[in-house]
Amino acid sequence: MRLGIPKTTLLVIAGLLAAASAHADQDSDRLREALRSATAQTRALEDQRTALQAKVADADREKAAMKAQVDAAKDEVRQLKKENREAVDEFNQRLAERDETLDKWKSAYEEAATVARSKDAERAKFEGEAATYKASAKSCKAKNTELIKAGREILARYRTLTVGDNFVATEPLTGLGRIEVQTFLQDSTDKILDQKVTP
Repeated sequence: MRLGIPKTTLLVIAGLLAAASAHADQDSDRLREALRSATAQTRALEDQRTALQAKVADADREKAAMKAQVDAAKDEVRQLKKENREAVDEFNQRLAERDETLDKWKSAYEEAATVARSKDAERAKFEGEAATYKASAKSCKAKNTELIKAGREILARYRTLTVGDNFVATEPLTGLGRIEVQTFLQDSTDKILDQKVTP
């Protein structure tokens, strides 16, 4: 930063010089004194300017030093934050791994206990089902015999079917043949459905 001679001082000096040259003959002693005073003021202002420039340079150096310290402190804070974040992440990861291991052990224990209970229940269930299946097999065998009998009746009726029977069944005038066929089919269907095995 440069400090120049104030304009008012230069104007004063110029004014004094002009007045001095105009009145040189009349008042030369007084003008010389004024010139000396103006020169002294100019030197004082120059000295003041130099001192202010030195102060500004010192302030700039201090500012640069402080900025370097602030930047170093910021870098240190960033590094500390990073290290803290990494430590927290590592701790959380270890905690999660521990929890996961505990959960695995707990679920394995519960699974083993559940398997033991279910095996006992299955054994009892299978013993009951075996008895039920034996009784059901006897029932199915009897129903199967009845189904075979109903199937043979249908086949026997079909084998003895003649063209005349077919004409009577489709005769549109009285419809008696058709009613007889439908009655036979309904009876056969009922016999078959009666043998259906229900779980």
